[in-house]
Amino acid sequence: QVQLVESGGGLVQAGGSLRLSCAASGRTSSSLAMGWFRQAPGKAREFVAAISWTGSTTSVTNSVKGRFTISRDNAKNTVWLQMNTLQPKDTAVYYCAERWRDIVILASGYDYWGQGTQVTDST
Repeated sequence: QVQLVESGGGLVQAGGSLRLSCAASGRTSSSLAMGWFRQAPGKAREFVAAISWTGSTTSVTNSVKGRFTISRDNAKNTVWLQMNTLQPKDTAVYYCAERWRDIVILASGYDYWGQGTQVTDST
């Protein structure tokens, strides 16, 4: 029933910015933590950022801290990931995910996933 659709990915120059969006539909509850994960070819899916269901608490992995910001607007059923000062290491498919209420950093802790959007940093 739940569908998550990511958008906003693309190719960007090193040092540039992108804003990813995740639109949710088919939800039965708004009490859901939302997370962003990324996966590069040959690598495991890794945690990027997450936000509590109210938006009052966020968690960001150290590798993107100070560069990426997660936010949400439940009235719009949308979560964003603002990505600034992009680096080659940020190149990956970015996935939006959700789970009941609490923030966790393990991908296995999330119940619903989008199809992903490609982000490529080009030098």
